[in-house]
Amino acid sequence: MNRLAPRLDLRQTQQLVMTPQLQQAIKLLQLSNLEVAQFVEEELAQNPLLERDEPGAESGAAEIVDRGEAPDLARADAETSLLDPVAGAAQSNEAPLDIDYDNSFTKGADEPQGEGEFLGEWKGTGGRSDFEDSEFGLEQTLARPVSLREHLLAQAGVDFAEPRDRIVAARLVDLIDDCGYLSAPLGELAAKLDIDEAEIERVLKRCQRFDPPGIFARSLKECLALQLAERNRLDPCMEKLLENLDLLAKRDVAALQRLCGCDNEDLQDMVAELRSLDPKPGLAFDRALASPIVPDVLMRLAADRSWIIELNQETLPRVLVNTRYHARVHGAVRTKQEKEFVAERLHAANWLVKSLHQRAQTILKVSVEIVRQQDGFFRHGVRHLKPLVLRDIAAAIDMHESTVSRVTTNKFIATPHGIFELKYFFTSAIPASGGGDAHSAEAVRDHIRGLIDAETAAEILSDDRIVELLKASGIDIARRTVAKYREAMNIASSVQRRREKASGF
Repeated sequence: MNRLAPRLDLRQTQQLVMTPQLQQAIKLLQLSNLEVAQFVEEELAQNPLLERDEPGAESGAAEIVDRGEAPDLARADAETSLLDPVAGAAQSNEAPLDIDYDNSFTKGADEPQGEGEFLGEWKGTGGRSDFEDSEFGLEQTLARPVSLREHLLAQAGVDFAEPRDRIVAARLVDLIDDCGYLSAPLGELAAKLDIDEAEIERVLKRCQRFDPPGIFARSLKECLALQLAERNRLDPCMEKLLENLDLLAKRDVAALQRLCGCDNEDLQDMVAELRSLDPKPGLAFDRALASPIVPDVLMRLAADRSWIIELNQETLPRVLVNTRYHARVHGAVRTKQEKEFVAERLHAANWLVKSLHQRAQTILKVSVEIVRQQDGFFRHGVRHLKPLVLRDIAAAIDMHESTVSRVTTNKFIATPHGIFELKYFFTSAIPASGGGDAHSAEAVRDHIRGLIDAETAAEILSDDRIVELLKASGIDIARRTVAKYREAMNIASSVQRRREKASGF
C-alpha cells in the first residue's frame, strides 16, 4: 500500500536553450547586407568596445568555381577578410582618432576670426548681410522640386480672388491623392465647411482647369475627358468611347464601331489619342525614387571560363574589437558592476564579429553551390535552369534546410543575365516525356512565353496547341498547368489575343 509522503528525488534532464547570442546569429543570417549594416550601426552606438574598420587594402571573400571540379572552401576561408577580434586588435592601434584636427577651421594667424568673419557681419560698403545666423548652411540654398500641393496652391492663389473660394480650393487640394484624383465625396467636405455642395462643385470646376490637365478628376473617364477638352478633342464620338472603356479593354471592335458610329480607321485614331493622354497626371510631381537592388554576391567569368564568386564588399559591414581600449577600461574599473559590464560588452563584441564572419562564409558557401548546380543557366539562359530545392543545396554543403532558407532570403546575386534573388534558382520540376531529365518550372514558363510571343495574328496558339508543342519539345505538361502559368505571367487567353491582334490596337 503506497502512502502519500514527501520525499527527495534527483533527476537529470537535457534541454536545448536558444541563447540570445544564437538568436542574434540566426537573425543576422536572414538579414540582407543593408539591414545588417543598419544593425551594426546600432551596435556601434551602444557598445564602446566596437569600432568601424576602415578598409585600406583590397580584401574579400571570393571563390572560383570550375566547370567540373568541386570548390576549395578552405580557400574561401583563407581569403575571407571579415576581421576577427585578434586580427583586429593590431589594426585598431593605428586607427585614426575621431577628430581630424588638421581639418578643423580655427582662427588663422594672419586674419583673426570673430567679428567680420565669413557668413557673419559683412563690413563692406553694402552694410550687413542677411546671413546672420551662425547655423546657416549651404544646403539650405539648394533647390528642390515643387510638390503637387505647392503647384496647385500657387494656381489657386492666382485664379481665385475671393478668400472663401481660396479656402475651398485649398481643402480640395488636400483631398487629392498622389495620382491627382479627388476620391473623397463632395458632400462630406460640404458638411465640414458648412456650405452648399453646389458651391464646392463650382470651385471644383475651376480647379479642374489647373495644370496639369486632368487634375481633380473623380474617375478615369473624367480625367481623360478633361485632357481631351484641353486639346479641344472631346467630340460626341470621343465621349461615346469614354463611356465604353470596358469594351475597349476587351478589344470589342465591332461593338465600339456600332456605338461610336465610326469605321475602324477612325476608331484606331481615337484609341491612339487616348494612349497619348496621362491617366495619372499627379505622378509628374512628388515621384518617389525607386531604391535600386544592391546585390549581396557578385559573380564574373574568369579567363579559363570558370566562375568567380565573391561577396559585395561595398555593402558588407566590417567591425573591429578595440582591445587596447578594453585594456585601459578594464584596468580602471573598481566595482563588481563595472567589471560585469565591461566583460559583457567584450563578449557581445566578440560574438558580433564572429557572427558576421560566419554569416559571410555561409552566404558564400551557399552561393558557390547554387552556381555549380545552375551552371547551365548562367552560361546559356533561363531555358537551361534546372529543378532545384533547398534540400539539394543543404545536402551538398552539409547544412540544414532552414539555414539555406535563411541564407537565400532577401539575398541577391549579380549575374551576367542580371540581378536575381537567390530564391529564384529554386523551382519545382516538370516531368519530361520519354523518361528524360525533368524541366524547371521557370524554364517551362519562359518556353510558353516564347511560343506566344512568336505567334502571328493568323495563327493564335490555344492552350491545347501549346501543350502539343511542349510535348514535342520533351515537356510533359497538362493543359491546366499551361493555363495557370499563362495567367501568372499576365498573358491573355487565345480568344483575347486574337481580338487584340485583329483590332490593331
